[in-house]
Amino acid sequence: MKLNIQLFGRAYEVRKASIQKTGAAKGKLYTNYAKEIYVVAKRGTPDIEANVALKRLVEKAKREQVPNDIITRAIDKAKGSGGEDYEVVTYEGFGPGASTLIIRTLTDNVNRTVGMVRAAFNKVHKSLGVSNSVSYNYDYLAIISVKSEKEEEIFNALLESGIEPVDFENVDGEIIISVNPTDHNKVKDVLESLIPNVTYELDEEGMYPKDKVKLEGEDLETFQKLYKMLDEIDDVTDIYHNVEL
Repeated sequence: MKLNIQLFGRAYEVRKASIQKTGAAKGKLYTNYAKEIYVVAKRGTPDIEANVALKRLVEKAKREQVPNDIITRAIDKAKGSGGEDYEVVTYEGFGPGASTLIIRTLTDNVNRTVGMVRAAFNKVHKSLGVSNSVSYNYDYLAIISVKSEKEEEIFNALLESGIEPVDFENVDGEIIISVNPTDHNKVKDVLESLIPNVTYELDEEGMYPKDKVKLEGEDLETFQKLYKMLDEIDDVTDIYHNVEL
């Protein structure tokens, strides 16, 4: 049932990014989760049991060891009237060589955020692009993986639930499933019905490049400098790129 040999590469990149995120400043990680939990609770209902998206996000935050008091405060804040009006804004840009970047932000002030993102590109003499100038070379996917011996059972259950995986692979006993993000929660429903108390090895949505580029010398140094500046912007939650590191 190996549908696409590129999947393992994607899964590796997701896992590596997750490790890097864990090793990054905890303060920013906690702040990002607090904002995302607030937004999801505010848009739906601030009740974990009644809001599936909120429940999934809280579960993920706990797996990344976000303290309970931060999660609780974000949900309580969403129960009040008024408050910040955060929105997800994505920027696309061109780095050195043939590198490209997609920058996801969660902001309550778009003018402030775009100014900071643009300034980072300007400092290395690179530029932002217009919508879809970069993203057409990326796939927007959800990647979920679990350790299980029920490969065939899981695959058949996904199909019976109307879910057609983009990729499905067993790598050393780890079932790695790549799907359209609209099927993300459906996949988890299937897995949780088949595997009691399932533990997710991967549980991410993101933009994955269709092709990678290799940078060397000054181009690599410039890319790393740009990435670091973008990552230090408080409003930036995720950075996707096509550079092989």
